[in-house]
Amino acid sequence: MQDLVSASLIELNDALRARSVSALELMEHVLARADATHADLNALVAQRERGVLLAEARAADARIARGEARPLEGIPFGVKDLEDVAGMVTTHGSLAFREAVATGDSVHVARLRAAGGIPVGKTNTPEFGYTAITKNRVFGPSRNPWNLRCTPGGSSGGSAALVAACVLPIATASDGGGSIRIPASFVGAFGLKPSFGRVPDAPRQRWTFGDRTCLGPLTRTVEDAALFMDQVVGPSPADPNSLPHPGLRYLDAVREGLPRGLRIGFSPALGSAVVQSDIAEVVREAAGVFEKLGHSLEEVAGGPPSLGGGWGRWGNFELAALLHGLLAERPEQFGHTFRRGLESAWEMTPELFAELAHEREALNRWCAELFERCDLLITPTVPFDPPPAGGPFPAETEGRAQRAFGVAAFTIPFNLSWHPAATVRAGMSRAGLPVGLQIVGPRHRDDRVLQASRAFERERPWHPHWPVRWSPLA
Repeated sequence: MQDLVSASLIELNDALRARSVSALELMEHVLARADATHADLNALVAQRERGVLLAEARAADARIARGEARPLEGIPFGVKDLEDVAGMVTTHGSLAFREAVATGDSVHVARLRAAGGIPVGKTNTPEFGYTAITKNRVFGPSRNPWNLRCTPGGSSGGSAALVAACVLPIATASDGGGSIRIPASFVGAFGLKPSFGRVPDAPRQRWTFGDRTCLGPLTRTVEDAALFMDQVVGPSPADPNSLPHPGLRYLDAVREGLPRGLRIGFSPALGSAVVQSDIAEVVREAAGVFEKLGHSLEEVAGGPPSLGGGWGRWGNFELAALLHGLLAERPEQFGHTFRRGLESAWEMTPELFAELAHEREALNRWCAELFERCDLLITPTVPFDPPPAGGPFPAETEGRAQRAFGVAAFTIPFNLSWHPAATVRAGMSRAGLPVGLQIVGPRHRDDRVLQASRAFERERPWHPHWPVRWSPLA
């Protein structure tokens, strides 16, 4: 196998089973690399005890030796700090929760453990996943290994930075408006936002009426994500929105390949996004790969209704419902921007809710019509290069004013519509930073999105080209 530093999950699995590397050696390597990169990346913000991790790695080696290896036996993984790992604090990136020790694993984490994975620790996230820049008052900002002055995105920015910097082979992530796809795009990793409900999201403190957030993988390759998904999909009684098992293995589907002759829609701006010119060029050229593979490519005119404002207002309303007591009792423990956003929740009215519901139904009709004539849709993932690690987002791009929620212009619609969407590395911008191509599929066709992603990856491979070394900040 290749160097442990940049090996994929699939490559590591093969090496562990061939016993050309041990789970103990792999864990020691991960811990050493985490230590060596932490000062620069600030992405793995809490670790389980070293002795426990090494003991679990030895136990994995024993199972492999007995021929009892599970699908992820001995694989270290990171957990976004919005999810629970038993015995660890789940801070949600908030001072108000810095002592909130979890008594059990989330369903997502429990299934990865049951498959043999070993949770190493928590990955950084903005406060309650609120923005696409990963920084908070508990741990500070995370940094992008391609350029430490830049953010790795958010809200799964810590997970993305660790995967791209070759600290961990896989990490959990979540996406309520782009929080898997945006950081994956910013660091050149593969990120899949599954269909809503595909991966159970539980337990929760309260029943949630929101239906936008999906759990999914951040990985180095498409096959890695397919293997990850095979371990975590299927219903859970703890999540009333969880879908039945898809009845297939995603890794098998990916290896079967993408059927030929598909009708693929291409939207360079999804109606009104303001896209950096070099990113637009990279994505348009990358879209041509599908024509070379024998598919038809049709440019899609117009776009869905603008939903950023309603999406943000509803998110604020839900978070305020969860946190209003703490906001009143301990306002100083919440970030100023976060607190100000949640205070806007009290502006919600039946009329505003009706407006959002109307726009969302219009989005549903737009998607239904689109996927009647197209088998897949491709777009840019993010319209501009990653901003500075501490923010802010750009107010304009090449002299053109950016939209509100411009960073998520291509991602928010498919959270609200429940369609699966992934991002692949399409190329590099003029600044030498990764550019993402988003691939969107019909509802519940996560397999088709993965197949298309793998077809593109075969033609334009990005693995194992990762930023394993970088220039330190001056």
